[in-house]
Amino acid sequence: MPRHRCDTFDPIMTSSTSAADASGIHALSDEPTSPSNPHGWHTETLAVRQAVPRSQYGEHSEALYLTSSFVQPDAETAAHNFAHPGDGYTYTRTGNPTVTSFEQRLAALEGAEAAIATSSGMAAVLLLALGLLKAGDHVICSQSMFGSTIKLMGAEMGRFGVETTFVPQTDVEAWRAAVRPHTRLLFAETPTNPLTDLCDIRALADVAHAAGALLAVDNCFATPVLQQPLSLGADVVVHSGTKSLDGQGRVMAGALCASHALIDTHFAPLIRSAGMVLSPFNAWVVLKGLETLSLRVRAECTSALELARWLEQQPQVEHVFYPGLPSHAQHALAMQQQNGLGGSVLSFTVKSSSPEEGRRNAVHVIDQTQLCSITANLGDVKTTITHPASTSHGRLSEEQRQAAGVVQGLIRMSVGLEHIEDLKADVLRGLSTIADTK
Repeated sequence: MPRHRCDTFDPIMTSSTSAADASGIHALSDEPTSPSNPHGWHTETLAVRQAVPRSQYGEHSEALYLTSSFVQPDAETAAHNFAHPGDGYTYTRTGNPTVTSFEQRLAALEGAEAAIATSSGMAAVLLLALGLLKAGDHVICSQSMFGSTIKLMGAEMGRFGVETTFVPQTDVEAWRAAVRPHTRLLFAETPTNPLTDLCDIRALADVAHAAGALLAVDNCFATPVLQQPLSLGADVVVHSGTKSLDGQGRVMAGALCASHALIDTHFAPLIRSAGMVLSPFNAWVVLKGLETLSLRVRAECTSALELARWLEQQPQVEHVFYPGLPSHAQHALAMQQQNGLGGSVLSFTVKSSSPEEGRRNAVHVIDQTQLCSITANLGDVKTTITHPASTSHGRLSEEQRQAAGVVQGLIRMSVGLEHIEDLKADVLRGLSTIADTK
């Protein structure tokens, strides 16, 4: 069975179910069919059903194949499978059934032909860069991307002769003006971390394709529950499974979703050699997380919107950044592009007269919380709170932070599943005592 393909298995087929029954009875939804979703099931169904076939034991929960290698029936089969990794499992670095289940399920949720799993979200970004770029190539990135992504693309890839230009996230004309003859990739994150800026995915896809380049979109914040960038023209979707896909802060994981051609030609051969693969255990954990993804994300969006509205009313808050608010500069685009929801992450700045005071006030609010977890992770069922200028963007220069809008008085929250009134009270404890820090 091909490692990354999603069109080779029928999750409802059993020894007592015929192919005719499968195609006739179960294709009842109004969702379009695709190689990764041959039955036209809704995303909520795919999230709990898409996986490799059950073993001979008939397990209901997907099996965890915690093994480093696979025994071959004979030497000839071993030789064939090592030469053709898609035809059978040999070594977990080149393929594992549990990892395949995760890849199939995520690809189906994103409406992608295929997916390839990685050891972390940054490993996925590295695989994207190494798989598509070479010395002399040019990349255009949003200047508002995750701090580690900026560091990797701007500094580390530069050591290998790849040039990166950073442009304002929301300015399509700036992206267009940055195109060069050797531009090979446009890379955006929407919404961005931590200011929740959006990009118009369709517009950037047009810019990329007119230049003969590809568009990659980091879909970590929105998840496929809110947006499917491939349906809007993107070529590659980047995920950190560490965030909402797992949803409970347990493991590291990442993935790329794309066409068979990109996965099989550019990414799969590289990862087999480079080894930044997802462990079967971590794949199994995230696979289970995907089953409740839609429920969690929608509930978190509801609470995040209420918290954002409440923060706008607090006298100590200068500005709230949340796509679900009408005050957000790209609210209309967010509602159109994100299924009418704002996401689970918001940021806000506390009032101050200087950067030093801004940092002091932000730190005070964070330190006064008793419920929120002070950690830089996001997409968790437990609400997290952090100071981006000293954490996620702490390795950047002050100039880079300013370009990204990450000021010292900025606080980011990833809203979980706690009662909303408890979250308000937790944040208010710090907001109401800011004057005590002077």
